[in-house]
Amino acid sequence: MLFRCNILALVGGGPDPQYPPNKVMIWDDHQSRCIGELSFRSEVRSVRLRRDRIVVVLEQKIFVYNFADLKLLHQIETIANAKGLCAVSQGVGSLVLVCPGLQKGQVRVEHYASKRTKFIMAHDSRIVCFALSQEGQLLATASSKGTLVRIFNTVDGSLLQEVRRGADRAEIYSLAFSSNAQWLAVSSDKGTVHVFSLKINGGSPGIDRSQSASDPVTSPHSSLSFIKG
Repeated sequence: MLFRCNILALVGGGPDPQYPPNKVMIWDDHQSRCIGELSFRSEVRSVRLRRDRIVVVLEQKIFVYNFADLKLLHQIETIANAKGLCAVSQGVGSLVLVCPGLQKGQVRVEHYASKRTKFIMAHDSRIVCFALSQEGQLLATASSKGTLVRIFNTVDGSLLQEVRRGADRAEIYSLAFSSNAQWLAVSSDKGTVHVFSLKINGGSPGIDRSQSASDPVTSPHSSLSFIKG
């Protein structure tokens, strides 16, 4: 869904899909009809919407379209991406897109305003989740180990902060920055949501490896760290 407006992107799925799984249908809920359609040679894994762009994610390729006329603007090749991982900044000032790179543990950052591409080796293991801050300046990533979450500067690729979800392995379901990028929420298959305080805005930009969520009582950096879900 495009914010709170009437435009939705629909992809067919399940045993009896309304639409083919290799198509993206642009639906206007006010008119109760499809106003656009995008077709592909393979199944669509995910879709991201901005007011000016539509981003369609396939298994090993990403397509970026202009929203107004559905003109193809960019194609990106990725490593196998069955989960359809992709993040797009929502700030009006700039367009930043993050997707898996061509290597395990690597992410690719596209800065469309400056026409720059940045590759970041975020983890040794396979990346399973990432998120962008609203303006696209910060990137949070998690690997298949699920113990650490790393926060990077998307412009130069530098590691700004590292937070620990726990010592044991976990599957990270989602990452989310607060609107002011001062907090980061992490949910996992442990039935918990950890909320970390970030020391990036107004604090030291250096790496802080001291933050841990293993002890929610004594750790001031992870308030609400064991909310049961």
